[in-house]
Amino acid sequence: MCPFSLKFFRGHLNTSVSPSATVRYFVDINAEDEDQQPTVIESLCMNCYENGSTRLLLTKIPFFKEIIISSFTCPHCNWTNTEIQSAGRIQEQGVLYTLQVKTKEDMNREVVKSDSASTRIPQLDFEIPAFTQNGSLSTIEGLLDRAVAGLEQDQPIRKATDPVVAEKIEEFIQRFKKLKEVEEEFTLIIDDSSGNSFIENPFAPEKDMALTVTHYKRTPEHNAALGIEPGSDLDTMRNEVLVFNTNCPECNAPANTNMKLVQIQHFKEVIIMATNCDSCRHRTNEVKSGGATEELGTRITLHLTDPSDMSRDLLKSETCSVLIPELEFELGMAALGGKFTTLEGLLKDIKDLIVSKKPFMCGDSSTADRAEKLELFGQKIDKIIAGEMDVHIILDDPAGNSYLQNVYAPDPDPEMKIEKYTRTFEQNEDLGLNDMKTEGYAEK
Repeated sequence: MCPFSLKFFRGHLNTSVSPSATVRYFVDINAEDEDQQPTVIESLCMNCYENGSTRLLLTKIPFFKEIIISSFTCPHCNWTNTEIQSAGRIQEQGVLYTLQVKTKEDMNREVVKSDSASTRIPQLDFEIPAFTQNGSLSTIEGLLDRAVAGLEQDQPIRKATDPVVAEKIEEFIQRFKKLKEVEEEFTLIIDDSSGNSFIENPFAPEKDMALTVTHYKRTPEHNAALGIEPGSDLDTMRNEVLVFNTNCPECNAPANTNMKLVQIQHFKEVIIMATNCDSCRHRTNEVKSGGATEELGTRITLHLTDPSDMSRDLLKSETCSVLIPELEFELGMAALGGKFTTLEGLLKDIKDLIVSKKPFMCGDSSTADRAEKLELFGQKIDKIIAGEMDVHIILDDPAGNSYLQNVYAPDPDPEMKIEKYTRTFEQNEDLGLNDMKTEGYAEK
């Protein structure tokens, strides 16, 4: 790295200068442009700790992007260092360039190789790993010369200490030098996870038949090597259980609520929330849709034909009503709240709500006849769970955010019917959609 901080300079440029001003700073690279002169900055030599000079050139590669070229020289110890960095940010995707070098003219193609790029030549089984060299602006010939110079650097020492290895490396160097003559075609591959490397297309804007450019999604290992945070806030929510402080709805003591974003197969994402109180042992769980209200309502009708139907996964949103026509039963959309459970779990919750908790079974409302009806209803729910009654379960959700598992997916379920319908004015009123105005909120 140059003693002068390129990262500081690049960050200052990106945050302190408007986009239009940045364009004026970066002009197309041109060797014949006398006005395009580098900026010279006095900086410390990291070899002898005397003062040297860093030359910075802000330039633009045609059909690519803006870059910063730096070159440091020290007049005291003659140490030199050159480096190139992208003037922009890390790109959304990595890039892979594959070039078939066929003629000597190909050796003159410009190459921008960032420090995060690896270079490979399969014919020689040769690779320069990422983060082992500083970034460079060169040609393909210059790239090969730099590789040869690196191999030749310690050859005198190797010839004295290990002649066998030195001889093999010398043979390898000779093969490298033959590549420069392009006596045979070879492949050059530059793989840059930051997306900031480049191989020139001399035919631009037309297609280059010898050059293939592939963009790809980075892996977590790539992101870690680049120092990028592993994923967005939404990715974090998908992979972790979030915990936040709240109060118990029963005793008002401090409690914790756990929240998890879950993807339901063949449906959508939902948010599952659970609160446990250590003081009174009260527990609650609730499911919220992770998406918006659908354009159409959804009515799901399942004909129960087998006890195994009880194990079907079920998502009942807080806007969903449950109907069992054979029992002349309807559970309003406000009851039980949102739940992600099985069909058996839903029926047990219904029985617990209607029978075990015995609503209106106190005072003047308590009659033997009413108690008998509730007990009979509970027995029928038990028969449904055991598969001893032929009934239909209907989930009617005007918001379209409820779900019942199709065990035949992706094929249609012969016992399940899914209907989409247009909501009535009253249903939109219950959902608060009639008063929602979205006109005139377009971005300007």
